[in-house]
This record gives sequence, structure tokens and C-alpha cells, in this order.
Amino acid sequence: MTTARRKPYGVKGAPYAFLLPATILFALFFALPIGYAVWLSFHKVKVSGLGLGSGARKEVWAGLENYTSALTDSELLDGALRVLGYGCIVVPVMLGLALLFALMLDSDKVRLAPFTRLAIFLPYAVPGVVAALLWGFLYLPDVSPFHYVLEKLGLPQPDLLDGGPLYLALSNIAVWGGTGFNMIVIYTSLQAIPAEVYEAAKLDGATPLQIALRIKIPMVAPSLVLTFFFSIIATLQVFSEPMTLKPLTNALSTTWSPLMKVYRDAFGTGDIYAAAAEAVIIAVVTLVLSFGFLRTANRTEKQGAAG
Repeated sequence: MTTARRKPYGVKGAPYAFLLPATILFALFFALPIGYAVWLSFHKVKVSGLGLGSGARKEVWAGLENYTSALTDSELLDGALRVLGYGCIVVPVMLGLALLFALMLDSDKVRLAPFTRLAIFLPYAVPGVVAALLWGFLYLPDVSPFHYVLEKLGLPQPDLLDGGPLYLALSNIAVWGGTGFNMIVIYTSLQAIPAEVYEAAKLDGATPLQIALRIKIPMVAPSLVLTFFFSIIATLQVFSEPMTLKPLTNALSTTWSPLMKVYRDAFGTGDIYAAAAEAVIIAVVTLVLSFGFLRTANRTEKQGAAG
């Protein structure tokens, strides 16, 4: 009769030793900043007298005062509505183009597929600030080559940095930079579909369009859900594009998006307590929307599998 040999203590503790660096980094750069932001959101500064001298400004407990002020702040609510309109343009256009490009690259008749994939994905490698600066100067009437060509042709020259076209200008930057990443995710899922599925469909007389609509798109639905999830999060956290274009136009205020409002309050007016409360609210809204969407998608998938 043999008995199981006990593992030495060092062997049992090896997994925890490997996890320790990641755990420390997670705590230092993720958990602690979040905890500190939550702690700040429940405090405020109380000023005594003229606010001069030691002890004249003290940090005191504020309860839900910062949250109440943030939720009733018209600037924050207006910024949320602007981001909602921005997202209604960006998300469907970006994911629609990503799906279209992925389906085209997955076709047997496509030529120069590696070069085409790289060309579509390359804008994603450009940092957001650089992309916003690039497109910002292309939008400026005085330096834009598009305006020059339109002027020579005698065509109208729209100002994309003012009024309603501003949403299209900002959305174009996001679509240009994000389509390639989403396309790669969807294209990878398409490549994982067994070739036998396509062969069986062709034997049944299915056309390429029918294969795309009835086989490819339903089978990459999890990838579409994933890309939609990432796109929603990125839309709610839009900051780089409007912040970079702000010096180029007066149509962009310092509170155009909720994160710009947080930045203005934290580093412009110096009210880090109000900014912390606004940041926590944005994080909670993002979490609730993301969780609700994923739960709805999972429920729909289960119902489809059961049916």
C-alpha cells in the first residue's frame, strides 16, 4: 500500500509567489487609487475665517454632499447627453465597418489580404492625442488640403469644428482609430470557423451573401458582443479627442464630456473632492451599463440556444 507524498511547503507556495508581483502592482496602481478617490468623494474642505494661516482649511466629512451636487450639476448632465449623441454615431458606424471589413477579408476572392489587414489596423496603433491633432489640422480651414481642393472646385467648405458637424468630426477620429482593432477581433473569430461548415453550405447552394448573413455573422456573435462592450466603455470615457481639439475651436467647452468636467474640477478649479465624486459616478454608470448589457446578451444567447 502506497501513501501519497506530501508536497514540500515551498512547492505549495510557488503559485502565490508568482502571483505576488501582479498583486502588488494591482494594489498600488489600481485598488489604492480607486479607494483613495472614493475616500475623497466623501470629504470636503472647511474654510475658517479668511482661510489664511495654519488650521484655517481643514478636511471634514461631507457625506453625500459631493454626490448630490454632481448629480444636480447641469454641466455634468449636459456633458453626458453630448457623449450619448456622440456614442450613437460612433458605436454603430465603427462596428458596422469593422464587421464589413472582416467579412471582406475572410472572402476567398480578396487580394493582398495581409497588406489590407495591416492598413486597416494601423490607425489603431496611432496614439489618440496624435490622431486628434492630425485630424484637427485637416479640419482647420486655413491649413486643410480638403478645404483648398473644395475652394478650387468652387464647392462649399463646411466648418467641421463648429455646430452640428463637430459631432461628426469627433466621431470620425474615433471610428478611424478604433475600427481596425474591432475588425481584428471579428476577423479572428471568422478564421476559427471550421471550413467544413462553409463547404456544406456551398453544397446546399448557398451564395456568399447567404453564407455571410446566415452562418458567419451568427457564429461571430460573441465577438460582436465583446467589441460592442469595449466600444461602450471607450465612448463613456471619451476625453483625448475633445480635449486635444479644444484649442482649435471655441465650440468645445471645458466640460464637453463628463471626464473633461472631472479634469476641469480637479486641475482647473482645484476641487478634487467634487472631481472624485464625479469620477466615481462615471465609473458606477459604466459598470452598471456594462453589466446590464452583458447580462442581456447572455440571456439572449441562452434563449437562442434553448430555442
